[in-house]
Amino acid sequence: MLEFALSGLRSGLRGRSFHAVFFLGVLTIGIAYLSGFFSPRQPQTVALDVGFSGIRFSLVLLNLFWVQELVAREIDRRVILFSLAYPVSRAAFLAGRLAAVLLLSLLAATVLGLLLLLAVMMAGGSYGQEFPPALGLPFWAAVAGLALDAAVVAAFALCIAALSTVSVLPLALGAAFAVAGKALGATIDYLARGADGDEELLASYSPIVDRIRWLLPDLSRLDWREWSMYQLAPGAEMVFWSVTMAVGYIVLLVVAASLLFSRREFS
Repeated sequence: MLEFALSGLRSGLRGRSFHAVFFLGVLTIGIAYLSGFFSPRQPQTVALDVGFSGIRFSLVLLNLFWVQELVAREIDRRVILFSLAYPVSRAAFLAGRLAAVLLLSLLAATVLGLLLLLAVMMAGGSYGQEFPPALGLPFWAAVAGLALDAAVVAAFALCIAALSTVSVLPLALGAAFAVAGKALGATIDYLARGADGDEELLASYSPIVDRIRWLLPDLSRLDWREWSMYQLAPGAEMVFWSVTMAVGYIVLLVVAASLLFSRREFS
């Protein structure tokens, strides 16, 4: 497992997709800095909001590309046959590759977080906000939540890669999963508030959403940016259950991926 993780780290850092998406992440941090100038009263808060969205977008893309390159493409090109020739289980291969993806994601989140921190501190020039954002623990808690969000997406993509015969499928379905998981919370809240009085819409979609919520994780619960932006700390119980949900989902997906992969035949 360790050998697969180390080789995955080396391959992930050398990959062209990593360089391209990471450059995109740095670019979004620059956009976050410039966006602060569009708000004369809260430049740092606006920059922080745009920056957090950019980090989430970049981390999700990075995780999907890494899973595609380190697992899906190796299967597609039959390079995986050399890896499986070692006296190790297939589950160890998947666990090592996922560990590499998560370590790379943590590194990327740290670097992008530091760049965003610098951009927010510079946003607005010498203007001091009446209510400045919290750039200590709340800021890094928000970055950690975004990294955990991306880890769930990576585990889902790994599960798809374990059974898919098309290398691009984990990327495509993983992106759809990331969007759906993020939108689920807002959809549930909208329906819970009565759907603006639209009884027909409420009756049509409430049963469907009630079923989906048991299958799809609500990734919006891992977005704690308001703690840093407005110093509105999330409840300890909510954070605990959100993290438990994410970790539990990752474990279930990795177990499912291992079972599917162990039964897969390579010709």
